[in-house]
Amino acid sequence: MEAFGEAARRACEAGFRVIEIHAAHGYLIHEFLSPLSNLRTDAYGGSFENRTRILREIIAAVRKSWPERAPLFVRISATDWMENGWDIEQSVELAGQVKGLGVDLIDCSSGGNVARAKIPVGPGYQTPFAERIRRETGIMTSAVGMITAPAQAEHIIATGQADAVEIAREFLRDPYWPLRAARELGQAVPWPVQYLRAAPEGSKARVAADFKSLDACVREEAEAVQRR
Repeated sequence: MEAFGEAARRACEAGFRVIEIHAAHGYLIHEFLSPLSNLRTDAYGGSFENRTRILREIIAAVRKSWPERAPLFVRISATDWMENGWDIEQSVELAGQVKGLGVDLIDCSSGGNVARAKIPVGPGYQTPFAERIRRETGIMTSAVGMITAPAQAEHIIATGQADAVEIAREFLRDPYWPLRAARELGQAVPWPVQYLRAAPEGSKARVAADFKSLDACVREEAEAVQRR
């Protein structure tokens, strides 16, 4: 647990202002959460409370080293897509628990723990998980997975299915996806000054983000850690 806390501290010192605990896709934490992979008989195995214990302890360790006002996300696999595995009902219960521990957003993915799982991949196929967790627990969620079109992403946000949309592979295909999305959705956004000659008429140059308030928050946290 201490290693996770130390990693959060280093991330803060390196200038990161949002971090995410990866508890999905068959990695270590997910292996503890899922009854299909967690066969332990000690305090970290068996019941839901025991299987989720490691994540709660990791969150507590991270929050001690991460500024209170800086966002902390947790990525989960909302289901194993397997009978008797981790499922959306357990994900809802977990989200409700970690909300009280200082987690700001649940990043709702799925699968990755069992190779033989049959996953119904399709456009927005994981979005219902984000919608249900958000609705039943009140915690913010992000939707991920096969979200490729600007109108699709906008619909998810506008209809309250999630608070954010996270995109990965589509950025590999199109690094300028945010600029294209803004154009298709009729939104004016600032462009990098180097690209202004290619921007829509009237576009303004992007200016550096102001992190002064967060920097002050980081300093306050560092001083608090020293006092402890």
